Amino acid sequence: MDAWTRRANPAADPAADPAAGTGAGSAVQPEPAAGESERPERASARRGARAGRGGGRRETRRGAPPVDPVAQGPAEDPESVARKILLDQLTGQARSRKELSDKLAAKDVPPELATRLLDRFEEVGLVDDAAYARAWIASRQPGKGLARRALAQELRRKGVADEVAREALDEIDPSDEDDAARRLVRKKLRTLSRVDDTTATRRLVGMLGRKGYPPGMAFAVVREELAAAGREESDDLVD
Repeated sequence: MDAWTRRANPAADPAADPAAGTGAGSAVQPEPAAGESERPERASARRGARAGRGGGRRETRRGAPPVDPVAQGPAEDPESVARKILLDQLTGQARSRKELSDKLAAKDVPPELATRLLDRFEEVGLVDDAAYARAWIASRQPGKGLARRALAQELRRKGVADEVAREALDEIDPSDEDDAARRLVRKKLRTLSRVDDTTATRRLVGMLGRKGYPPGMAFAVVREELAAAGREESDDLVD
């Protein structure tokens, strides 16, 4: 009888003793014995938790890093940006005011800011259409053999005012223009050895015309150079 009472007494049961468990009313889950496999539902829950943690790490690695506004620094001042554009354009070669103005407009620089900066660059001599025109003529007149009319057209396309271009063109020595025309004719004559004089004259005069030389000067130079080369001059094309 006593033995039966002791077995039925909850106090004698270690699982019901608060000192023997984790606290009053809590159920203690026994650890699986050695060699005994874990319950399927608990193993599945643990695998799911590990997969969730791993998936979160992979998602973090795939995502782009957050933008740090402090590291980026403040936005550049529009005037500083426009000034840099002008300095970059003027590095290595001169440019007309019109060319620089067009470049600023293409970069969406406000017109009032562009005008103010270009005025300032003119004041300090960084933009000078008169100097630009003289430099352009000095490179194109002997290098390409261009005459005044062709040079004037090029300067107009560059945005140089006609009066500014005219002053620079007036500095061309007429003898330099004549020498340039003769060099062009002599060079071209070497490729016309199999062409009759009439055809050669027409082609040479046409070439000089495209270079900006007036017809009277072009015919005179061609006749003289043909004669110097021992070829008969053609009067068929002379007005």
